[in-house]
Amino acid sequence: MVATSHGQNNFTGTNFLTGDDISTHPASNKQPLREYDQYTVSDNNSWMATLWEQRYKVIKAANFIINNASRTPDVSEETKTQAIAQAHFWRAYSYFYLVTTWGPVPVMLEEDIDYSARLWSEEEIYELILSDLSIAESGCPVTYSKAPYTQNGINIAVSQGAVKAAMSYVYMCMAGWPLNKGAEYYELAAAKAEEIIDASDNGTYYYRLNPEFKDIHSVALRVSNPELILGVYYNRDRNPQMTPLTDFLLEMGGWGDTQGEIKFWKEFPEGPRKDATYFPKMMIGGELRDWWYDTDPPSREVVAPCFMKSVEPAARGNEFDYTDDTPCPTNGEKTIQIVRLSQVYCWYAEAVGRSGKVTPKAVEMLNRVRNRADGTSSDIYTTAMTAEELAEAAYNEHGWETAGYYWSGLASRSRDMFRMYRFKDHFEYRKTNPEIEVAPGIFRKEAVSVTGAWDDTMMYSPYPFGDASLNPALRH
Repeated sequence: MVATSHGQNNFTGTNFLTGDDISTHPASNKQPLREYDQYTVSDNNSWMATLWEQRYKVIKAANFIINNASRTPDVSEETKTQAIAQAHFWRAYSYFYLVTTWGPVPVMLEEDIDYSARLWSEEEIYELILSDLSIAESGCPVTYSKAPYTQNGINIAVSQGAVKAAMSYVYMCMAGWPLNKGAEYYELAAAKAEEIIDASDNGTYYYRLNPEFKDIHSVALRVSNPELILGVYYNRDRNPQMTPLTDFLLEMGGWGDTQGEIKFWKEFPEGPRKDATYFPKMMIGGELRDWWYDTDPPSREVVAPCFMKSVEPAARGNEFDYTDDTPCPTNGEKTIQIVRLSQVYCWYAEAVGRSGKVTPKAVEMLNRVRNRADGTSSDIYTTAMTAEELAEAAYNEHGWETAGYYWSGLASRSRDMFRMYRFKDHFEYRKTNPEIEVAPGIFRKEAVSVTGAWDDTMMYSPYPFGDASLNPALRH
């Protein structure tokens, strides 16, 4: 159920078009994505309904395990405890997705769906999330000892470290909008992140950064990535996921669902991380071109940077080669990354900064991320930074680490912007849609227009029409 609910972008990621890292096509069949990109989501948005539906499907499955697994005969108590703990995690994850997308929502704790259920407030939902994660933290092991929960020395199932990571980011979100719990919760976030950092550094956890950023999305490490704290795994023959062509522009043979926003690309620091995140060149018309290439007069509907890190190689077992114009497969088997160690480093540094402090350890964690990104050991961050500078540097580094195709992740760029109440600023920027100099004398701007006046209701998606017609609590 978890793999299915993450296996298509319309199951998990339409809402993340509100972020400043990705945009979509101005026409084609992209209206469901375009509504999010323009902050004008309708209650009959066809893709939004599946986002809602898939979360509740996972919740229903989790509730069944939570409420019934203890009665399973001929199974060890350890296995039952771990299964129930994992179910609590995925229920928490699903409600976290719901509360950061819709705000107050109905909460189901039984397998039955109650169409008269009241809306729980954001505060109540976060309390349930923390309760579920606390149970998961005590029941999930540091490492699993047998298949299918472990493979190649990597935890496939939810581990203790994955739960701690989720708790850290949940505290970050509670510290920000809309609860605005502030410094106390940033301190809680930092403390939980530090538990993972210390356990990784002392060898209790096996997590470590890959030496090069490009290795994060390597086919060779698809099922043995030591940086990945939690992922969702696929096999192209048995349970493929259908996302690899999403970030390909239409003229490159992809679906053209998303591509990079130009301002974000422009501000992205040069170096190995950027080279591995975006196509250095794009195969357009059978020739390698810069992404800003166009004819005169213009002939391309979308001229934008394109994310490379999600693309599948045409031949299994090979690494993707952007210079090879062999068509990529429709189905993929890359691991969907829920959370990585580099993100925990960023959360720790940001939480320390937003709690009003600058510490050598927080600066060191941020330098670990940036040094790997640059392919250097230059340590550009120092303790001379102010707390606000540290926090903003960590916020930006996290955005660059996860840019673009990270929809199923616990902490996308969009969710970072949500907790920091930064959708409004981006909305106003997109309304102006200035031309940006992308190369000497060459200017480009976004293809999708944004209009209207900001309203805080735009922070959330509307409730799906179909469910609102069944549950009066959703009609308001």
